[in-house]
Amino acid sequence: MEPLSEHQLLILWVQLALLLGVARGLGGLMRRVGQPAVIGELAAGLVLGPSLLGRLAPELYAWIFPADPVQSGLILAVAWVGVALLLVVTGFETDLALLSRLGRTSAFVSAGSLLVPLALGVGLGVLLPEMLLGEEATRTTFALFMGIALAISALPVVAKILMEMGLMRRDIGQVTIAAAMANDLIGWLLLGIVSGLAAGGGFDAVGLATTVAAVAGLLVVGLTLGQRVIDAALRVARQRGDRMVRPLTVVVLAMLITGALTQAIGVEAVLGAFIAGILVGRSRYQREDVTRAITGMTNAFFAPVFFATAGLFVDLGLLLEGQAWLWALVVIAVAAIAKLGGSFLGARLGGMRASEGLAIGVGLNARGALEIVVATVALGLGVLNQTSYTIVVVMAMVTSMMAPPLLRRLLRDLEASPAEAARLEREAMLQSSVIAGTRTALLPTRGGRNSIVAARILHRSLQPDASVALLTIHGPGEEAAARAERAVAQARGIFHERAVERIDRPSEDPAATIRDEAALGYGLVALGLTEGFTGSEALSSVLARTIAGCTAPMLLVKHGEGLDPEVPLEMRRVLVPIAGTRLAQAAQEIGYTLADSLDADVDVLHVVNRPDRSDPATPVTSSLAVASRVLRQADDLAARFGCVVTPLTRVGPSLGQEVLAAASERESELVVMGAEARVNDDGLFLGHGVEYVLEHARQTVAVVVFPAEDGE
Repeated sequence: MEPLSEHQLLILWVQLALLLGVARGLGGLMRRVGQPAVIGELAAGLVLGPSLLGRLAPELYAWIFPADPVQSGLILAVAWVGVALLLVVTGFETDLALLSRLGRTSAFVSAGSLLVPLALGVGLGVLLPEMLLGEEATRTTFALFMGIALAISALPVVAKILMEMGLMRRDIGQVTIAAAMANDLIGWLLLGIVSGLAAGGGFDAVGLATTVAAVAGLLVVGLTLGQRVIDAALRVARQRGDRMVRPLTVVVLAMLITGALTQAIGVEAVLGAFIAGILVGRSRYQREDVTRAITGMTNAFFAPVFFATAGLFVDLGLLLEGQAWLWALVVIAVAAIAKLGGSFLGARLGGMRASEGLAIGVGLNARGALEIVVATVALGLGVLNQTSYTIVVVMAMVTSMMAPPLLRRLLRDLEASPAEAARLEREAMLQSSVIAGTRTALLPTRGGRNSIVAARILHRSLQPDASVALLTIHGPGEEAAARAERAVAQARGIFHERAVERIDRPSEDPAATIRDEAALGYGLVALGLTEGFTGSEALSSVLARTIAGCTAPMLLVKHGEGLDPEVPLEMRRVLVPIAGTRLAQAAQEIGYTLADSLDADVDVLHVVNRPDRSDPATPVTSSLAVASRVLRQADDLAARFGCVVTPLTRVGPSLGQEVLAAASERESELVVMGAEARVNDDGLFLGHGVEYVLEHARQTVAVVVFPAEDGE
């Protein structure tokens, strides 16, 4: 192997600098005029390629982009890394759970928007002239690639438009995204299969069946064993405390390995990268900052270079030769009409309004980035030639440019139904909540009474789609392991309606094990308190060290007198002390969710803390005015959770005493409070009022505890 010359390296750096600079500049310009950045990035290739620079300054063009296979291979290698990373990012955005929950409407839209363009694209591929076929193409492979080119939609472009318009969570947005996901997922599978078919040199039934089986097997193994491997690797990366380098390495390795596997079975590596992105995006151990870093790196460098490189192979002058321009218009027209018509037909069959069907069809018409990947793959396989490649890229650019202004116009005045408006309001509430939107909770359990009650309260406090991880920690010996199994079996019975993960950790240091597990991304950790709680100093060493060092919010539970842990919760009245702080809001969110689940009444109590009631320095009227404002805020928050609350105000020297007095008067069965875990020279301290209530309450008590640095 000969080393690269100094001149070859110089040319590579010049190419990268020019491609990136022009692509980013034109991409920013396109965004300013309301177009996707990818349009400008593709245009960079047109400016620097044979379409413009090659005609205006042929000698300069020949120096920057010489006809040297090694030099071309260098820039194409960087571009293909960009393709792979782009598909990883697309995989992040692909929600298989959403696809599995497709309703009648989404299923019809997905089928119509995929099958109609696919069929018309294949038909068009049969009719297009021989002049558009690549050197390695058969009529079958060419027609199949044209079908895929017309069927696919650009999920990132569609998602970006919907996000910019605030429509991502609207019903029409969800249907559009679900259909785009289905289009892309099936489109990439078809691309992988057809790529294998093209590489095989013709139709081979056995080879095709083998390729399909290999792709299906890879998907099955990826979504099962592969998911566990990805989860384990990302988990280890988080356990090591590395915020960026190790998790990034895991993602890139996953992309390279799955890409190599798909390439090895005769399918393009981009499909493997797409699968890797889905697996990483599904893992709860993936850090949001790592996802943002990969997305940022891709959008800042690799994707612009790839799109600009793709534009280098487009020679618009080829459209002026013969009837190429006419066939380009035919391809664009068929592509737009097929996607619009298929989507509209599916939407109408699914019961949507005509205006909604048109809007969905316009949105799914944006083919953008992924269309370029399809065209690049086909060009690399020799299925497309330079002219047909140019036509497909121009079609992608035109349909992507049409979508944003038309979609904005169609959706500008689209009103939500009452049911949809209520759903959107609740989703917005959960999105802005302190703790109610928790997606994954952790329950360390040994099966004690407080742990069982904690499990019941946690189950009722979480949203229906939230999952729970059951953590058992035990020492050596069969008896300890058997006790852990009994605790898990008991908890599984409580959480039978939701997804449950079992985690077993033999350990001599339970506190450290709980803290380490909690740091892996859980939104809430539930713990049963020590029996006979008499203040923080009476906590077991394990609980005290766990609470003091835990970086995730915790839900501490102490069961009330006469409460049978073996019986499902039945509470008629819940009391929530409030103070207008973030801690109090978290307690309200838990209390309101519980009350809604249990069909219980809620009292919200604001205590005006007056050490000396007769002290004129603090007028009662001023304090009561503050209480009134806090209670109004609590009432507004309760309404967002679908609850009606009874406001209470008490004036007294002790928060804890007033809370218990109100609980006794109102016959409350559950008290929910917020606290901050403070660690001082005397150990852990949760606050005088909270500790007083935990020590003296006859009612069941649940305390939401935040780490000191996160509290108020």
